[in-house]
Amino acid sequence: MKRAGWVCAQWVFGFLLVCSAAYGQLTAADFDRALNLQEKMSALVVDQPDTPVWQESGDTFVYRKSVAGGHLFEFVDADAESKQPAFDHEKLAAALSAASGESYKAATLPFMRFRYADNRTAIEFILSGSRWRCDLKAYTCANQGSLHPGDEEYDGDDYDDTPKAVNGADRTKASPDGHWLAYVENYNVHVRAKDAKGDGKEQITLSEDGSEGNYYALDTIAWSPDSKFLVAYRIRPGYRRLIHYVDAAPADQLQPEYPTMVYPKPGDVLALEQPVLFDVAAKREIPIDNSLFPNPYELSEPQWWKDSRGFTFDYNQRGHQVYRVIEVDAHTGAARALITEQSQTFINYEPLIMNQFDTGKIYRCDVDDGRQIIWASERDGWEHLYLIDGKTGAVVNQITKGDWVVRAVNFVDEKKRQIWFEASGMNDGEDPYFVHGYRIDFDGTGLTPLTPVEANHHLEFSKDGKYYVDTWSRIDLAPTMALYRTEDNKELMELEHTDIGKLIAAGWHPPEVFKAKGRDGKTDIWGVIYRPANFDEHKKYPVIEDIYAGPQGSFVPKSFSARVEPLTELGFVVVQIDGMGTNNRSRAFHDVAWHNLKDAGFPDRILWHKAVAARYPWYDISRVGIFGTSAGGQSAMGALLFHPEFYKVAVSNSGCHDNRMDKIWWNEQWMGWPVGPQYSESSNVDNAWRLQGKLMLVMGLMDHNVDPSSTLQVVDRLIKANKTFDLLVVPEADHGTRGPWTRYTNRNLFDYFVKNLLGEEVPDWNAQAATASAAPGSGQEEP
Repeated sequence: MKRAGWVCAQWVFGFLLVCSAAYGQLTAADFDRALNLQEKMSALVVDQPDTPVWQESGDTFVYRKSVAGGHLFEFVDADAESKQPAFDHEKLAAALSAASGESYKAATLPFMRFRYADNRTAIEFILSGSRWRCDLKAYTCANQGSLHPGDEEYDGDDYDDTPKAVNGADRTKASPDGHWLAYVENYNVHVRAKDAKGDGKEQITLSEDGSEGNYYALDTIAWSPDSKFLVAYRIRPGYRRLIHYVDAAPADQLQPEYPTMVYPKPGDVLALEQPVLFDVAAKREIPIDNSLFPNPYELSEPQWWKDSRGFTFDYNQRGHQVYRVIEVDAHTGAARALITEQSQTFINYEPLIMNQFDTGKIYRCDVDDGRQIIWASERDGWEHLYLIDGKTGAVVNQITKGDWVVRAVNFVDEKKRQIWFEASGMNDGEDPYFVHGYRIDFDGTGLTPLTPVEANHHLEFSKDGKYYVDTWSRIDLAPTMALYRTEDNKELMELEHTDIGKLIAAGWHPPEVFKAKGRDGKTDIWGVIYRPANFDEHKKYPVIEDIYAGPQGSFVPKSFSARVEPLTELGFVVVQIDGMGTNNRSRAFHDVAWHNLKDAGFPDRILWHKAVAARYPWYDISRVGIFGTSAGGQSAMGALLFHPEFYKVAVSNSGCHDNRMDKIWWNEQWMGWPVGPQYSESSNVDNAWRLQGKLMLVMGLMDHNVDPSSTLQVVDRLIKANKTFDLLVVPEADHGTRGPWTRYTNRNLFDYFVKNLLGEEVPDWNAQAATASAAPGSGQEEP
C-alpha cells in the first residue's frame, strides 16, 4: 500500500496539532489486512518446534512442530537416535472426528500435548474440559468424562486453594507398608487396619480437636516412610469472598444468570494451616511449637525424610518478607528453621522455572536425604545457588556467583556432585536476557558453558539426565533444536531447523532491538521496535507502546516467533520495553516494583523513547499512545494519569485498576501486607481525577481473572470527576475480551488510535456491516 507523506504533528503554544495523511485515507481493506496479519504470518512458518516433553520411563520424548496447515507430533528415541511420527495423524484425526462429532484433519488435531498410555498403545489428552483416550492399535477414541476439582489437569475458576474438609471412611490414604488407612471422620484423623472387618479392634482415633471451623484436611495427610508417623494440617478457614457476576446474555437462554466465584483479595482473612504430628503406634499427638511459622500465607505440603527422622515444609509468611524451610523431628516434634530468607521488600516465592514471562525464585534440592541442600537465593543481590548444610543450616559454599542470574536448574547429579542449569547475563556484550546452559560442581568450581551460539536457549533434560535437548533462536534467528549427550556435550541429532523462507518472502522482518540507559544513568533498558509497513525514513510516524509490566516476568520477546504488531499496517511504530520493576535482572532492578506498581518502569520507558527519537528522526514522540491488558491495562491508564506530558492516548483492557480489588496472591506479593496507603497511591480509581488525554476502557463482564468491578469503579470515579472517556463493555467476554470477541475489540483499538493519533476518520463500520449482512444467509461476518 502506497501512502502519501504525513503532515506532521507538533506542539504549538501548548496545543497538539494532530498529524494526518496528505491523501489516501485508510480503508476497510487496510483494517482487514491488519486484523488478519498475525494469522497469515504464523501460517508461513514451517518446522518450528514446541518444547519437547520427555517420557517418564525410557530416554524418549515427543514434541509438536508447525507444518503447512497446522501441526504434527514427533517421537524421538534418544538411545536409537531415531525420529518418527508420534502416531498416524490421519487415522487419529478420523477416529477423533467420528467420536466427537467435530471435523479434524491430520494437521489440526485439537490438543497441544498428550501422554502415552499402555506402552505407547494409546494416548490421553484433554479436550474441552474432558479427558479423552485414543487406542493407537484400533484407532478408536472415547471421552473418559469431565474433569473435576482435584484432578491434576483441572483448571477451574475458583481462586480458593485451601484444602477442603473431606469426611468419610471411604476416602483414605494408605501407609507405605500397606497396613494402615488414614481417613477423616467428623473433621478428625482416624486410622484403621487395611483389612479391618469393622469390629473396631484395629481402628484408632488420633485426634479429637477437629471441628467444622478447625478441621483436619485429608489431602494434607502424609505418612512417614516407615509407616510409624503421619502428619496432617489442621485448617481454620478464612473469609470466603465471592465475586457476583451478571451473565447478561447466556448462550443457551434468554434470561440472565448470576453466577459467583470464590476470589480472595488483599487484606482478606486467610485460612490458618498448622501441622499436627501423630505417633500411630502410641496413638498420640506429638505437639509442635508453631512460633517459627505463626502467620502463614501458605505452607507447602509436608515432605518426609527417607529415613523417617522427620519432615519438612516451606513456610511463606504473609507479607512475603520471611520464607523458611522448617524441619520437624518425628520423635520429639521439635521444629527448627533449616533455611531462612528475609527481605525488606519481597521474596518472590513462586518456583524458579524457565519461563521468561512468569517465574519465581524458589528452588530446593535435597542431597543425600537432606544432609545437604541446594538452595536458590537472591541474598547477594542476584539469583544464585548455595550449598546448605542440612544439619546446621549453615552455608557450606556459594555455588554460583556474579552479576548474572540463574534462571532454572535442569539436572542434579548427586554422585558426580554436579549441577546443570540455565542462566542469563553472564556474557559481556550480549543481551543480558539471553539464556544459556551451564554445568558447575557443587563446590562452585568447574563452571562450563554448554551453548556457544549467541541466542536464547532452552534446555530440557531426560529424567535420568543422560540426554538433553537444546532449542535456540533469536527474534532474528529461526529456531534450531538438537539432541545432545550430557556426559560429553556431544550433538547427536539435529531435530529441527525452522524454515522461514515463505515468511520473509511475504514481507516479514524482525523487530529492531534497541537499548538505552535507564533512570539511574547506568542500567541498560532493552526493547524492540516494530516499524510500519512500507516504512519510509523520511516520514514521521506516531508511536504506540504495547505494555505489560507485571513483576512476575520480562516481556520483550527474546526468542523467534512470527509475531507481528498489526498496528504497523495502519502507519504506526509499535514498541515493547522492559523497564525497571520487571523480572530476570538484578534484585535492585526488580525491587522498583515494591509498593509501587504505578511506577511500571515509566521513567525508564520514557528515557528509552527519547533515546530512540534522538537516533531516528522518523520516531515522533510528540504522538505517543499506549495499550495493554490486565496489569498492562492498569499501566496503560496509569500512563495518562501519572505521565500525561508524554503519553496522549491509551486503550486499557481488563485492567486491575486498584490492587485492593484484584486477586490476593499477585497483589500482596508486590504491594505488600497489611494493606496500606501504597495501594491508594497506585490506584487508577483513586487517581482517576488526574486523567488527561484520550482514554478507552475495555472490559468483559465475565472476567474471571480481574474482578469486572475494577473497571466499573474507575468509570464511576471518572464520571464523578467530570472526565470524558470511552468505554467498551463486552457482556459475555472473559479476561482480555479474547475468543469470539477478539476481532471486534481489536478493531475498536485500531479505530481509537487512528482517530486520536493519526487524526484520520475510520470507515463507517455500521454501513459496512449492513452491506455484508444485507442478504439473509449470505454467511458473511461483520468485520
